[in-house]
Amino acid sequence: MPKLLVIDSSPRGPASVSRAMTDRFVANWKSAYPDGEIQRRDLTETGLEFVTGPWLKAYFTPPPEQTDVDKAALALSDTLAREVLNTDEIVIGTPVYNYNVPALLKSWIDHIVRKGMTLGIDGKGLVTNTKATVLLASGGVYTEASPIAHRDIAPQYLRVLLEAIGITDVTIVAGGGAKAVDMGEVSMKGFVDTLAQDIQAAVA
Repeated sequence: MPKLLVIDSSPRGPASVSRAMTDRFVANWKSAYPDGEIQRRDLTETGLEFVTGPWLKAYFTPPPEQTDVDKAALALSDTLAREVLNTDEIVIGTPVYNYNVPALLKSWIDHIVRKGMTLGIDGKGLVTNTKATVLLASGGVYTEASPIAHRDIAPQYLRVLLEAIGITDVTIVAGGGAKAVDMGEVSMKGFVDTLAQDIQAAVA
């Protein structure tokens, strides 16, 4: 039974284009794998904190020497990393803020890139036989012919981090020009429909 881990990071709820893209992906995935297991992780409801001094102290303390305080500091990070390790496929839906991912998604990444769990002591990724799809919603358009193509940081950043933990099968679906939905130039469904072929291909 295949397992899918769904990561949503937009704070905009029903107004979020990236969440609409994720919902389309999940619907297609359910059709392709009717017996599959889906786990959703909404980062806006996870209580994520940025890396702190106590967290780093616990991180660099060998497990046999960790105090109860250390273990508590790493508890959520442990859970998030295990979710990544225990799935076959990950789909990440995210908006693009100032050319990169939101701070909340960056925080999730900081918590799941864990030496000894998802990353070997030798620096090799430990998340093997796992596929990832990244669904990006951005106001700008970053295609090759775009004058701001050189600012297309978010997909490169996510690809590098996913590959670092061992996920080399990474598909990017870029929903550029998503501001058209907010401006009323196109409906949410109409915008996502323009990406339907790419989203379906990512599922396949």
